[in-house]
Amino acid sequence: MNHDAAPLIIGVTSHRNIPAREVGQIRQRVREFFARLQGDFPNVPLVVLSSLAEGGDQCVAEEALAAGVRLVAPLPMARAQYAQDFEAGKARNGFDALCEKAQVIEVPAIPGSSLRLREDSPEGRERDLHYAQAGVYISQHCHILLAIWDGKLSDRLGGTAQIVNFHLTGIKPAQAERRRSAARSVLVGSDSERLAYHIVCSREEESGDPAPPLQAGQVFWRTGEEVLPGDEPMPQEFRTMFASTAKFNADWATYATPIEAETRREPGENGGAALPIDRLFAAADWLAIHFQRRVLFAMRSLYVLAALMGIAFTIYDNLPQQDYMLFVFLLLFALGGVVVVLANRREWHRKYLDYRALAEGLRVQRYWRRAGLSITGDSEFARDNFLQKQDVELGWIRNVMRSAGLESAIGEQDVAAGELRAVIAEWVGDAQRGGQLEYYQRKAAQRARTHRITESIGTASLCVGIGISVMLAVLASQLSPDAKNILVMTMAVFSIVAGVREAYAYKKADKELIKQYRYMQRLFSDARAALTDAGDATEQREILRLLGEAALAEHVEWALMHRARPLEHSKI
Repeated sequence: MNHDAAPLIIGVTSHRNIPAREVGQIRQRVREFFARLQGDFPNVPLVVLSSLAEGGDQCVAEEALAAGVRLVAPLPMARAQYAQDFEAGKARNGFDALCEKAQVIEVPAIPGSSLRLREDSPEGRERDLHYAQAGVYISQHCHILLAIWDGKLSDRLGGTAQIVNFHLTGIKPAQAERRRSAARSVLVGSDSERLAYHIVCSREEESGDPAPPLQAGQVFWRTGEEVLPGDEPMPQEFRTMFASTAKFNADWATYATPIEAETRREPGENGGAALPIDRLFAAADWLAIHFQRRVLFAMRSLYVLAALMGIAFTIYDNLPQQDYMLFVFLLLFALGGVVVVLANRREWHRKYLDYRALAEGLRVQRYWRRAGLSITGDSEFARDNFLQKQDVELGWIRNVMRSAGLESAIGEQDVAAGELRAVIAEWVGDAQRGGQLEYYQRKAAQRARTHRITESIGTASLCVGIGISVMLAVLASQLSPDAKNILVMTMAVFSIVAGVREAYAYKKADKELIKQYRYMQRLFSDARAALTDAGDATEQREILRLLGEAALAEHVEWALMHRARPLEHSKI
């Protein structure tokens, strides 16, 4: 399997004080859960995201390593400080052993916290805030939250109940954030992409039984307010979502050689080796171009066949002794059906649009990261609202962007000197030296030329039709029937060619794209001017953030427009 393949990330939240009598059963449930995911999605590697706290967090981490699953550990504070939460001896040794086998991420400090200035572990509310932040981080970067939870609601800051509630509703645990995130949840609706796998447990304390009628060892799928038995398959929309990731990984593996060559031509920043997000972008971009060519081949084939069908039927209808043209018409129609069936079975259109959407999202995300806009450790805003209003199955695109954000956080380094200038030059560019500004200027001019050709063909067809109509009217009594048939057939052929060309231009959305490319050209031109006039790097980063958000919003419009124009044989 491609080692860069987009993963399925399982976040972990759990109680610490699980009774010893239930640990074996919980481990078995975790093993079964991993085995099911590996069986259902063999092309999607698993990644477990665990803060390695005592109890269920460590149990899941140990089972993940035993199953060959990659382990990433976002720690709520510096490792040395966090280690003070574990008693010396077995607990501390277990934590250290897991850290050595995991890729460790130290979640950035909370603003205003004195944690970075101290060596001891925080206490009280400050400690709970750090645990809450780590839990939110895990939820924001995972695709499925594995919750080992007693099912009881709780107001304890950073506790398992609050993390589960945040994952399912989007309401942040910290009191300062609750009102704002709750309002956002009401405005955008429930997040149907938030999936949790709930393993019910007890707690080693008074009244530690699970919330009635739950029983220890039960498992459930949870999404929003919906609860389904965990022994049944996961909800279909999520199976579809993860299956799309699997197909992307399979396509990446199939074309790994040319994609790798593309990655080598575009090394990472500062001349170094390409980073995971760079390789992921190169794969998505290459595959989008590849399937775009397939879609264009299918479209051109269909519309050429449609024109030939019209001409064949016109010859059959207007010229004597040309009955065989009816069979030519039927053969052309059948060939069109073969093209559509092939394109639909191999999902050329869906893959082109999905992979282009992913590539554009990653383009913004990687430039933001290089410019220092994702160093905070908060959720990558590139993915938060990207395609949010579309079909839930498109959530796989945001899932891949989540995994790219996680990869960027592993071993994150400060922005190199001069990197911001390089991002501005490569991403924005100018009208003569590359970047998106030059790209949109060139594409707008190209689409305008194509549209003028379409209009010219339509005008020529109209002139020919008028001319032939006048000729038929003036010379009606002098022309032979065969001559009249030839003139009518000529007029019909010109009309067919013009009509097919107009339909092809509509399918490609030439008129709409001219407007869109010109808008994007103005957007990047204004950004270029604003960046030049900006007073400092902070202002430039804010301009890049706004530019990225606008670019993503415009790309959503592009995706919607093309999704409404699928390949359809019956419309030809």
